[in-house]
Amino acid sequence: MTAQLLDNWTSQDFGALERGVLVARHRLAETGLFTDEALARLIDSHPADRLSVNTMGFDPEHFDWREGSRGDVSGEVLVDLVRRGHLWVNIRGLLDNQPEYATLINTLYDELEIGSPGFTARDRSANLLLSSPTAWVPFHLDLPVNMLWHIRGKKRVWVYPPFDTRFASPIVMERIAVGEFSEEAPYDPSFDQYALTYDAEPGQLITWPQLTPHRVSNLEGLNVSLSTEHKNPQAKRRLNVLEANHWLRRNCGLNPAQDWSIASAAGPAARAKELLARGVRFYRSKTGVAKERFAYPKTFVVDPSTEHGFRLLEGMEEKVVAPHEELEAIS
Repeated sequence: MTAQLLDNWTSQDFGALERGVLVARHRLAETGLFTDEALARLIDSHPADRLSVNTMGFDPEHFDWREGSRGDVSGEVLVDLVRRGHLWVNIRGLLDNQPEYATLINTLYDELEIGSPGFTARDRSANLLLSSPTAWVPFHLDLPVNMLWHIRGKKRVWVYPPFDTRFASPIVMERIAVGEFSEEAPYDPSFDQYALTYDAEPGQLITWPQLTPHRVSNLEGLNVSLSTEHKNPQAKRRLNVLEANHWLRRNCGLNPAQDWSIASAAGPAARAKELLARGVRFYRSKTGVAKERFAYPKTFVVDPSTEHGFRLLEGMEEKVVAPHEELEAIS
């Protein structure tokens, strides 16, 4: 492992963390942890319930995200299927299950904290993303602060203005925060005229402020990216404000949509809502009311004999309608 994973960062790079879109360099490929052989070993040693296989249709304007089963294929075969098929593999929970990768990820974050006084990365997590040359990820937003460390292949990333109700309404953000929606949000192609577009090359990091809408389309080759996520006190408060707003809307008939303290997560109203959200979660934990999160059913299985690397299960040909699509249809 190299002594310095961040590649020639400037003070301006460190200063942009969580404040705007940042494109900077890293040296993760030099660790040897992202070769085909290393990826196959990682897949074979990883807990099955922490590895997701997805596909997504071929037209980014027509949402058809699907969850599937890896079946009994080896890590080596799965890597090859991703290279030649139409798949997206998400290896989750690296910090808890892969000590070598956990050391790498914590080293990255330690370098960020050392280089940027005031930057705090708590509740760290990381997923490794393997995706086909034709794969894409729909318009969505991540709840924690997300950092995309691109390692192999090429992909295009569209980043939309954060905290702008034209692209993600308060109600949509609230429903994502409480788990009623997955992270996908209603998308209109007209949004793209306001997006910043980046073609990610191997060795580049792209990151943006928390809750920034974005989408991704691969351009070339087997794509490998490390997706790290973290929170700080301000990030946690934003999510608590969203949860509290959702509770107030559903249970008190209030309309806090215009109370847009999300961006700064500061002031007495935001802090009061943080206490409210924590109180609601505590009450639910004591009464056995768990917060359910939307999950896609498994509708396909990986199949090396097929053109795109997967086979739909019998009776699962129709797309799954995601909750945000239902909201879009109603509105």
